[in-house]
Amino acid sequence: MSARSWLFVPADSEKKLAKSLTIPADVLILDLEDSVTSENKPRARALVKEVLGEARGSGREAWVRINPIDTPDAVADLDAVLPSGPVGIVLPKPASAAAVVDLDERLEKLEEKHSLTVGSTRILALCTEQPRALFTLPSYIGASERLAGLTWGAEDLAAALGAASNRDSDGNWLPVYELARSFCLLAAAAAEVAAFDTVYTDFKDTHGLRQYAERARRDGFLGMLAIHPAQVEIINRAFTPRAEELARARRIVELFASDPSAGTIGMDGEMIDRPHLIQAKRLLAAAENFEKS
Repeated sequence: MSARSWLFVPADSEKKLAKSLTIPADVLILDLEDSVTSENKPRARALVKEVLGEARGSGREAWVRINPIDTPDAVADLDAVLPSGPVGIVLPKPASAAAVVDLDERLEKLEEKHSLTVGSTRILALCTEQPRALFTLPSYIGASERLAGLTWGAEDLAAALGAASNRDSDGNWLPVYELARSFCLLAAAAAEVAAFDTVYTDFKDTHGLRQYAERARRDGFLGMLAIHPAQVEIINRAFTPRAEELARARRIVELFASDPSAGTIGMDGEMIDRPHLIQAKRLLAAAENFEKS
């Protein structure tokens, strides 16, 4: 899937939910988990149902972050929002892909119950929020056809470890969190799904966000999560291929198309091989999807 920016929206705030429909995020994540207190969750579920209908009517892509799948709140979340047809479910704190399989089975029953197309609700898993989850990442390979992507989180992981911080004095990830980020990227590639980088929490630091997003795209992430509307346009620009990149990708595809039997082709004094062709095709496909969104 192609989505540059995923904007978290607290599901208990009518004002923020209404504003989110005007923000140019590729995906809205209506959040029923961390940003909503226990006493506000019933009201938040009702608001999400309304916003899902509005989003669908306006062509916006809206997902819902439910509570962890092994909690009673997750059952209530799914029962409340599935009839309104969210594009997908963001799954927090899975210990392994077994949580994805569990969610898949629940979604299938609810889709059948509410006359929705079976398999239409996608899943994005936050795959590093528990320490033990880092040791189960290969389990996502072939886990579910609903799995659209993997993303990761540093805040819950830091809390689980009892860490005072997850970044050094220069703002760089400390080794454990850089490892989790890399493992997420590798697991997504192994499972043949998209990888999305985590949030940049200092929403006032636009320069730092721009640098972080550009590095994320360089490393292979297709997009990233956002916690504030002001971050969306910066993220979208960072993950949108530049004109010169697209021109180079088209040349590579055209050169290999003109000589299908070639393993390597010279271009501007550089040897281009099949991995370059794969990268070029992915870039062009992503750019085409962004234009449609």
